[in-house]
Amino acid sequence: MEAALFQSRDNEHSGHGPADGVPGWRAAALTHAQMVRESEPAWRRQTRSLAERVEAWRERAERRLDRADLAPDLAEAIGSRRWFRGLGTFVGLSAFSLAFWPGFAPLEAAPATRVDNEVRDEFRSQMIMPLALGADSGRHMGATPSVVPLRAAPERPTIQFVATLVQGDSFGRMLQRAGIGAGDAARVESLIAQNVSLGDIAPGTQIDVTLGRRPGADQPRPLDALAFRARFDLALKIERSGGGLAVERQPIRVDSTPLRIRGLAGNSLYRSMRAAGAPASAVQQYLQQLGQQVDLDSGVRPTDTFDLIVSYRRAATGERKVGDLLYAGIDRDGKPKTQLMRWGTGDVFYEASGVGEQTSGLLAPVPGRVTSNFGMRRHPILGYVRRHAGMDFHAAYGTPIHAVTDGYVLSAGRAGGCGNAVKLQHAAGLATRYCHMSQMAVSAGQQVRRGQVIGYVGTTGLSTGAHLHYEMYRNGQAINPASVAYVTRALLSGASLQRFRSVLAQLKTVPVGAALNPLGASAAESKALEPSREIDRLEPARPH
Repeated sequence: MEAALFQSRDNEHSGHGPADGVPGWRAAALTHAQMVRESEPAWRRQTRSLAERVEAWRERAERRLDRADLAPDLAEAIGSRRWFRGLGTFVGLSAFSLAFWPGFAPLEAAPATRVDNEVRDEFRSQMIMPLALGADSGRHMGATPSVVPLRAAPERPTIQFVATLVQGDSFGRMLQRAGIGAGDAARVESLIAQNVSLGDIAPGTQIDVTLGRRPGADQPRPLDALAFRARFDLALKIERSGGGLAVERQPIRVDSTPLRIRGLAGNSLYRSMRAAGAPASAVQQYLQQLGQQVDLDSGVRPTDTFDLIVSYRRAATGERKVGDLLYAGIDRDGKPKTQLMRWGTGDVFYEASGVGEQTSGLLAPVPGRVTSNFGMRRHPILGYVRRHAGMDFHAAYGTPIHAVTDGYVLSAGRAGGCGNAVKLQHAAGLATRYCHMSQMAVSAGQQVRRGQVIGYVGTTGLSTGAHLHYEMYRNGQAINPASVAYVTRALLSGASLQRFRSVLAQLKTVPVGAALNPLGASAAESKALEPSREIDRLEPARPH
């Protein structure tokens, strides 16, 4: 016991020891538990002892469970006692999990609230409504004896608003719908009809209306004033004076100088014309008419100059109106190459020589490639060799089929192996037939124009798929459609040709962009702008 508590040391840190002549001695080393007496309560020692026992029991249980091996690998030693023990563990855990699986019984929801008139009024008082719907939300307090009811609500003396004439509506119905009485509406129609036809007023025209004070509680407001733009060059104003309505014409000065635009064609004729300021509608008409005379892909060079003139009107009030295309031309190396001008009542363009609507060949009936030409071939269905009396064009089902040139319909209906077919008779003894249609758009005896849709691609008759079988006949004999170049011309001669050339020469004298210059004031407008007082005519003093 003494050896365990005391440890001998031969020397001390101070240096004193037997070597110094001092009798030898042993130093004692005590633990902290020996130096400080523990004063721990009994309940803490009992708690610590219980915890130690629980810890010892847990360690023993872990060792036993480790030896039990309740979760072995079920892929090993199948059929052994160890494997069945692991299977039992798996089944037990699965059953335990399924025991806590939620059911599929429907959950009971809160019953719907019954909304009656009283509850609905309560909801309405607590919501927010926009002014357009009356804004009658919120709680309202009842009137007290201090509130004096009015006999009638006061009205504004005059009402000003704008009415619009819509498509399919008459001028009189529009006025009555705006609140004008039947008598005033009829009088206004009569005054306007004396100056301009009511049918010529364009839909969308806006009318400024001013209604006066109502003469009685059950009577409509009288019309005090009405003003609108009747035509591009005329405005009408109707006012009440002396107890009746009177109309005042207000002519508007209009300049009708055509708009001429020129520029280089560049790589894209459409983009170059739009970049030069040409209206989109005029560019489309230009390309449509020019494309009937020349090939826009190969017939127009980037160095060529396009020249177009469109009808153009500008009013003194600032409005501008673009009309139809008047002239379409292409210049090459400073000389006119193609010149087309609108002439006559129809949309017909003539060349400078007086030839109109000249084309270099027939239209393609459908926009597709040729899959079988005219001549001998083996029939894909019948299986033997015979003459193919036309051309086959590849096209999707339902593609529109166009007439290659002007003519009339000889027949339209079922035609044996051709299925649904349409046959057209043209000038110069030519005829064309279009077979295997899914649907026909013309009937026998009908006149057709070049490019008109006469039917749609299908696969009726002896056909292996959707395509167009196109045949051409000359004096009743089938010929190769690719060998014919058909030209339609309208010619001017005599006095008509002289007037045509005179108008064309005058039209080409219009300066480029002249219609875009500011429209100066006329003499009458300048006089109206002059000051009436002599003092206002004095030039204001300029600062030095």
